[in-house]
Amino acid sequence: MQGFTVENLIECYRLGIFPMAETRDDERVFLIDPERRGVLPLERFHVPSRLARTVRSDRFEVRIDTAFELVLDACAESRPGREDTWINGPIRELYLGLFARGAAHSVECWNAQGLVGGLYGVSIGGAFFGESMFSDERDASKTALVHLVARLIAGRFRLLDAQFMTEHLAQFGAEEIGRAEYRRRLARALEADADFFALQPAAAGAEVLQVISQAS
Repeated sequence: MQGFTVENLIECYRLGIFPMAETRDDERVFLIDPERRGVLPLERFHVPSRLARTVRSDRFEVRIDTAFELVLDACAESRPGREDTWINGPIRELYLGLFARGAAHSVECWNAQGLVGGLYGVSIGGAFFGESMFSDERDASKTALVHLVARLIAGRFRLLDAQFMTEHLAQFGAEEIGRAEYRRRLARALEADADFFALQPAAAGAEVLQVISQAS
């Protein structure tokens, strides 16, 4: 997609469209506008009890935006059950451009060995578009998701777009909605005055869980 810029990508997100590639080695980029969309309602986000114990224990050090490129590349790696990825070279460069503009963020889980899990996504207005996550240790990506949700609630976000409904997301209360309903929610979210950094980057697990419980 020659000539497709970061500004073009932001406008696509505002219209409810997101990019994907067939494989890591395919340089083509496709714009996707699915009929059915997976979303995670922030006010009904469910934290399973075992995961809540992990989050509360602060087993991982959770950081924000300190290793965006590392998270992006980890999400693009081949893993059991996911031998290929939709993150090709052009998409990688676009998301690095979004991050440089402050329109993309990473939530990272670290331990003594280094980065062991995380996620990244795009933030526009009061909408957060979750893109991908990875985990090299049990519950690392799930912990990152819980911290993300608390951050979005604290920052007055209105929409967490998960793109596609999966069994993995269903345990957190994700739901699938049609294109028209998604666009209505997106339009409301884009008008919101949200702040991704309303919650302190070093927020402890107990504080994060409290923010989520108060919203439900």
